[in-house]
Amino acid sequence: MKDLTPRWIIVKGILFFLLGVLAVVSILLEYPDWRMAVMLAVAIWSFCRLYYFAFYVIEKYVDPTYKFSGLISFVRYWFGRRN
Repeated sequence: MKDLTPRWIIVKGILFFLLGVLAVVSILLEYPDWRMAVMLAVAIWSFCRLYYFAFYVIEKYVDPTYKFSGLISFVRYWFGRRN
């Protein structure tokens, strides 16, 4: 597979952002409640922190020799490490 250029990586990031905004707006239009907005904010924040943990913290502080290629790679590493 061909590597993405910096331009396409930025486009990909913008598309992810727009998709996330569309999803949040759709949910809040369907269920317009402040509690739903708070739960969405907490869920989004939590998953962002998990992603940071999976790729940065593990790679920099737990096992600097292992390079993750994605979330499936992280799950394989995590369960393989515990056995």
